[in-house]
Amino acid sequence: MSPMLRTGHLHQRLSAFALTLGLLILSGCVDRTISITSTPSGALVYLNDEEVGRTPLVTPFTFYGVYDVRLEKDGYEPMWTSERAAPPWWEYPGPDLLAEMVPNGEAHLNWHFYLVPKEEVDPDILVDHARQLRAKLNRPSDDE
Repeated sequence: MSPMLRTGHLHQRLSAFALTLGLLILSGCVDRTISITSTPSGALVYLNDEEVGRTPLVTPFTFYGVYDVRLEKDGYEPMWTSERAAPPWWEYPGPDLLAEMVPNGEAHLNWHFYLVPKEEVDPDILVDHARQLRAKLNRPSDDE
């Protein structure tokens, strides 16, 4: 077989390999989602100051790292916190190239939050406490 024929054959194989690799890369991608739940449910959720919905919910995310999380619900104290979206081992540089080629890859995180009920304060009790404090401040001290 002449060198020209061998080179052409090698070129065809490399082209087929490149095409197959390209199709695998295009067909594969990792779906990254966060499932957010709360007790009680129905809290409005913000990730990095962007409203994403009410619990329970599943929302997509693109980047791993720390997210600012805020939850709000009537009758409950608002919650401000942060959560870390840590990558699985196969999302680190190196293995991530292969993971991106696997069709229907998934990375799913679960976050759960407990909301604290607001304390109902009786206005009369609050005014009474204020009067007691004022009287205490206006009293002469024992040192004088």
